[in-house]
Amino acid sequence: MATEAKRHKVCDELSPLQNFLQWCDRVHLVLSSKVCVSKEGTVADYGMLAKDDIDEGEVLFTIPRSALLHQGTTKISALLEKERSSLESPSGWVPLLLSLLYEYTSSGSHWKPYLSLWTDFKTLDHPMFWSKEERDRLLRGTGIPEAVDKDLANIQREYRDVVLPFIAKHPDLWNPDTHTLDLYTQLVAFVMAYSFQEPQEEDDDEEDEEDEEQEAPNPPMMVPMADMLNHVSNHNANLEFTPDSLKMVCVRPIRKGEEVFNTYGQMANWQLLHMYGFVEPYQSNSNDTADIPIGNLYEIATQGIQSDLDRQLLEEQWEMACEILQEKAAFVFGKQGCLTDTELHTVLKVISMSGKEFSEFKDNEGWEEDEEDDEKISLAFSNEGLSGLKASWKGLICETARLTVRSYRDEKEKTEDVDVDRALIEDEAALAALSSRQQRALQVRYGQKSILYRLMELTKS
Repeated sequence: MATEAKRHKVCDELSPLQNFLQWCDRVHLVLSSKVCVSKEGTVADYGMLAKDDIDEGEVLFTIPRSALLHQGTTKISALLEKERSSLESPSGWVPLLLSLLYEYTSSGSHWKPYLSLWTDFKTLDHPMFWSKEERDRLLRGTGIPEAVDKDLANIQREYRDVVLPFIAKHPDLWNPDTHTLDLYTQLVAFVMAYSFQEPQEEDDDEEDEEDEEQEAPNPPMMVPMADMLNHVSNHNANLEFTPDSLKMVCVRPIRKGEEVFNTYGQMANWQLLHMYGFVEPYQSNSNDTADIPIGNLYEIATQGIQSDLDRQLLEEQWEMACEILQEKAAFVFGKQGCLTDTELHTVLKVISMSGKEFSEFKDNEGWEEDEEDDEKISLAFSNEGLSGLKASWKGLICETARLTVRSYRDEKEKTEDVDVDRALIEDEAALAALSSRQQRALQVRYGQKSILYRLMELTKS
């Protein structure tokens, strides 16, 4: 007994990272000798550094599937499977979140050394943990406040309607005083920031289209070690899935001392901040975007209409255009042009029709399938092609972008000038004086406004 007690005491004295690395050995997670996990020399918190030069194609670590944490591996997996139908929700995350609620608060959890790396998930600092006043003030116009409000409402509804009744039925496993809405919300942020989803297997049999159904995406899962890697758009490693394990593979040479970066996908800064709690410096993020709400185009298009007949025609055209768009909420512009070019082209073409053209369009139930050339449309709405659009279309785009820029306006300062943000970003002393939240919000705002100002420049008369 004395030996066992001594062993536990020594283990407790280890750092959380040392405990985790020992756990990795026990679960047969194989880490290359060419890399190490560290908090020093990384862009944020934990990260992975190269201890030696690494060639493309080298495996950095291999994770057996038994080490993954999800509803199929947790100690309560049988219960979750048995009562699966009662755990359904729009998010599809409830089984994983219940697993995390149990494992995170269980002293004997198999994943305790892994989960102990996070003593407070609020340190992830997602905007959902900011005050509403702070979100609305710092992130006005970016789309993040609205997304967070929706998230929080959905989380509260899911916890109240699905999770709380379930844990009340199983008081031997969960306690509402411990497994609170606050902890549940923190774990949602944890899943948002650190989980992975296995890609869907492609179905080669596409002949029987009538029997095809939209397959639900694979549920998220926690992948120890893989979630240590930080993200950049210009990444140098990628996670590969095999039947027995997951492997992090080097996709381009990494030099000794460099950080190993994974990618979370093609993410704009507003998405990175919303889902992961961080941003890339504007110039570094090649995937940054700015959204133009579809309603803004309608507002500009209706300005200056004189007759009731013309207004009725536009409203009918707009209604049909929205049906074609299938409830898309915004046109998306990236650094090279419009990413939703087909949708924008469709709306502009429909609302620019004369009464006679629109009547014929309705009679024909749209265009012929092969009439529109996607490649030409894509080129026309790229930065290189925008100046060649019809003057009326350019005017609509320019004024809609201008209206969108106004949504960033500080009501006290009465300004949304991109030059103000640029000056702040380029002044190192002024930037350093800002809080972390102010800096990240500034990067998001500046990136989006820069894209919109560039769009106005390309489409001005």
